[in-house]
Amino acid sequence: MQFALDEEQTAVRDMARDFAAEKIAPFALKWDEDKHFPKDVMRAAAELGMGGIYIRDDVGGSAMTRFDAALIFEALATACPTTSAFISIHNMASWMIDSYGSDTQRQKWLPRLCTMELLASYCLTEPGSGSDAAALRTKAVLDGDHYVLNGQKQFISGAGDTDLYVVMVRTGGEGAGGVSTLVVDKDTPGLSFGANERKMGWNAQPTRAVIFENARVPVANRLGAEGIGFKIARAGLDGGRLNIAACSLGGAQSALDKSLAYMKERKAFGKKLDEFQALQFRVADMATELEAARTFLWRAATALDRKDGDASMLCAMAKRFGTDIGFNVANEALQLHGGYGYLAEYGVEKIVRDLRVHQILEGTNEIMRLIVSRKLIEGAR
Repeated sequence: MQFALDEEQTAVRDMARDFAAEKIAPFALKWDEDKHFPKDVMRAAAELGMGGIYIRDDVGGSAMTRFDAALIFEALATACPTTSAFISIHNMASWMIDSYGSDTQRQKWLPRLCTMELLASYCLTEPGSGSDAAALRTKAVLDGDHYVLNGQKQFISGAGDTDLYVVMVRTGGEGAGGVSTLVVDKDTPGLSFGANERKMGWNAQPTRAVIFENARVPVANRLGAEGIGFKIARAGLDGGRLNIAACSLGGAQSALDKSLAYMKERKAFGKKLDEFQALQFRVADMATELEAARTFLWRAATALDRKDGDASMLCAMAKRFGTDIGFNVANEALQLHGGYGYLAEYGVEKIVRDLRVHQILEGTNEIMRLIVSRKLIEGAR
């Protein structure tokens, strides 16, 4: 089990942390205010290997572990959870191509995905199917050497600004067995995008609907065989859940650090806030909960790296626990700041807004409980 970082892992974490402090943190509030999608900064991150963290090295990937990825995304999120989360989504979509694509597909797309010259989005959710993902309706009808796509994807991160869309479509009958995976280029005729959504948080990445109206996509763009799309989606989400938990912990750690600094300076009733035992206990609990969630995340990441039989369950547990704890700690940090925590310039309210959606995406936390309970009940039979 992993309870301490070795020299190489420490170097990976510190590299990401230093990059975040220099290239992301000074600008994060402005990006949020302006709804700016910092492609140039993400490409700079890719120069350090963060565009293809667990992509094989024959196509330019860094060939690192899921454990390494957890360290990286937590470190990046200390500066901006939104930017860290998009880099995570890009990595997840790229991993699907690396893991399920042919060598021709891998060589075609992954070298430019690893440099983030090309940016990737992941398209599963639809207006009528979120948690019930296997009920998706976007249809792909075979017509010669192309599929003709009709339907709509909803809440797609990066949509309209990214280059490739890894899309789950229905090529067969109802249910999970009728789902396949296609890689769709942004310039495909018949592909369009909705308006950039107005959101509570995650403003430094666009979120739009992805709309297909008789869009013709080559059969050569299908990942793997027909009917394995839901398997691909689930496999990708195991890692995505670890990554989003890591983003929550990074944001929450930053909020806690801001609170500790504020408590050293702010006075009330003739004393600094950090002299009040009630507040000391509160930050002690916040730090303890973050450490517990981080340890759990490392446990789940190690299990996924080893391909343990219970890895998917542990990923669901870590996602549920890490995102709940992350949001709660950030919300407590805002409370510790009093009225100043509600002001944008202190940066805490942005963290609260950004982390709230982590309890919804990559599978809601209610669905995480469902995954865990099903596994437990199956094991008890």
